[in-house]
Amino acid sequence: MKTVNFIFYALIVVLMGSCNDNKSKENVQKILKVEVYETSANGNQLKKLTDFESTDSSATITISPDKKFQTITGFGGSFTESSAYLLNKLSKKNRDTILQAYFGNDGARYSLTRTHISSCDFSLNNYTYAPVPGDMNLENFTIKEDQDDLIPMIKDAMAISKDGFKIIASPWTAPPWMKDNNAYVGGKLLPKYYDTFALFFSKYLEAYKAEGIDIWGLTPVNEPHGNGNNWESMHFSPEEETNFVQNHLGPKLEADGMGAVNILGYDQNRAGLKEWVDVMFASEESSKYFAGTAIHWYESTYDFFPKALQYAHEKAPNKYLIETEGCVDSEIPHWQDDAWYWKKEATDWGWDWASEKDKHLHPKYSPVNRYARDIIGCLNNWVDGWVDWNMVLDRQGGPNWFKNWCVAPIIVDPEADEVYFTPIYHTMAHFSKFIRPGAIIIDTQNPEEELMVTAAQNPDSSIAVVVFNEGFTAKNFTLNLNDQLISIKINAQAIQTIVIPQS
Repeated sequence: MKTVNFIFYALIVVLMGSCNDNKSKENVQKILKVEVYETSANGNQLKKLTDFESTDSSATITISPDKKFQTITGFGGSFTESSAYLLNKLSKKNRDTILQAYFGNDGARYSLTRTHISSCDFSLNNYTYAPVPGDMNLENFTIKEDQDDLIPMIKDAMAISKDGFKIIASPWTAPPWMKDNNAYVGGKLLPKYYDTFALFFSKYLEAYKAEGIDIWGLTPVNEPHGNGNNWESMHFSPEEETNFVQNHLGPKLEADGMGAVNILGYDQNRAGLKEWVDVMFASEESSKYFAGTAIHWYESTYDFFPKALQYAHEKAPNKYLIETEGCVDSEIPHWQDDAWYWKKEATDWGWDWASEKDKHLHPKYSPVNRYARDIIGCLNNWVDGWVDWNMVLDRQGGPNWFKNWCVAPIIVDPEADEVYFTPIYHTMAHFSKFIRPGAIIIDTQNPEEELMVTAAQNPDSSIAVVVFNEGFTAKNFTLNLNDQLISIKINAQAIQTIVIPQS
């Protein structure tokens, strides 16, 4: 009888221990609470997913908030005369729809933008704010060309944006009379006009401020290597631009009470970064007025040049590193054809024109893949801001005075008063809507080679994880944050933003 009682007692102990072990496991493996939004080739457009299949995942993506990287400045697109002109041709309803989509609280919530100083290729014609040759004091400076379209578009966006947004402004060229070729295209700024061109920036900032528009940042010129002498351009070497900023532009803005405006150097493709940052940040004196570096993506349709980005960060770890321009160029947009934006059919300038040694950098590529891959690659390599090019273009990919057709996230048919939100719009929103200014990029351990992942902790402590599946097979993965787990499925050819609410 004693033996039976002992066995019975032992069995109870074992069962109680088993229950405690299960409870212990439950405490460790709590379900992670998330909100999941997906855009995919199968038709999802920032769709909120609510059903998660419980699967044995082959990969666990671990988020580590304790390991922090750069602070985010923002995401967004550019105010161009072409976009503003098209908005003016639409009905008020469609104009408002587009601006709300970009800047409204229920939209993409763009937080970092760019605009051009005087004309660019996405203008209706060539123009400068300083049209009178020899006007050294710029007494005839005027922004009247912007009064009917560009400025109203910016102001309307400001009125809609709850949190506001920063603006980076870039000239494509100095006024032609200040250059050695006296032309809008190509040439160099003559040294005798360095101080006058510095005054030009000060006048611009003052004129826009009078319109109620504060400019957050400047670049001395767009694409100082030039653009093949096709549209507005002006050449600077790293030494020339650094001299201009160090001895002319920086001191002038400081003297005029505009020293808080952020000057970003370079403003062209990433493969040239080393050459430029080595000069810009060579000494305390050379780097004093540079707040950071601006970059573009046109060196490749798929390579985001991580080594160059890492080098630029290491050279100036406390400075901004911002993508100020990128778009699918040399393409006429496909109208109402979402599938095209997921196919590897788009070409860029390099498909036809790159040198033989660089041809491999310019294969046909999917527009969505290009955006998602590049932004995630940038965020994982110290870039703190990412700005798209035109916000709105027409079905031709313009207007553009040089006929340099490109793609934008939103395409319009002004004659029919129709609007098409391409998958690029939703791809941009996966970042801009959920990763807010002041967010900090945090560490992710991702063993799944077919997925790209980045994560950021927002100022409100919520975490946004962006996952991109470029492949043609759906993937299951487990997301792990502090031993809280959830299994998630991402569709083939899809991008997801997983929001982990404030704890």
